[in-house]
Amino acid sequence: MSAGRGDTSGQPSPQTVMGRRINLLLDAAAEKRGYEVLFPEVKTELAARGVGMSRARWFYMKDGTGPLVKNRTVLTAICGMFDVDPSYLLDLDSDELPESIQARLGFVKALRAARVQAFAARTLGDVSPETLNAITEFLSRDIPKTDDGTTGLEPSNN
Repeated sequence: MSAGRGDTSGQPSPQTVMGRRINLLLDAAAEKRGYEVLFPEVKTELAARGVGMSRARWFYMKDGTGPLVKNRTVLTAICGMFDVDPSYLLDLDSDELPESIQARLGFVKALRAARVQAFAARTLGDVSPETLNAITEFLSRDIPKTDDGTTGLEPSNN
């Protein structure tokens, strides 16, 4: 099996899982602060934690295309940088998302759904209520419900 490829059972490779997890950390951080985390910042933050990181290594880690990084010091420093438990990158067999990441991603999903709804409303303009209801129903089918039974598309009561 080559680096970054899934095995023959259709399961993603550990490199792919690691890349996805790093990208979730990056997405959550970008949402929280309003701009992306770029490599120079990663390098500086990790250096402050005593870990060196080359651009090539960072990109193959986040893209899931190179050798699997198992160095506990490196993975712990990355988790520390994003303020999540080190087990998030050390235990790739666990499906559990850190609570902070899960909450951020739920918020991002709701924001994206709201943006789609606002865009559709602006784009569609004078469309009959029946057509809008049909479009809303179609969009809602692909948006999973949250724990409280809502999708994030419902109008706010505020």
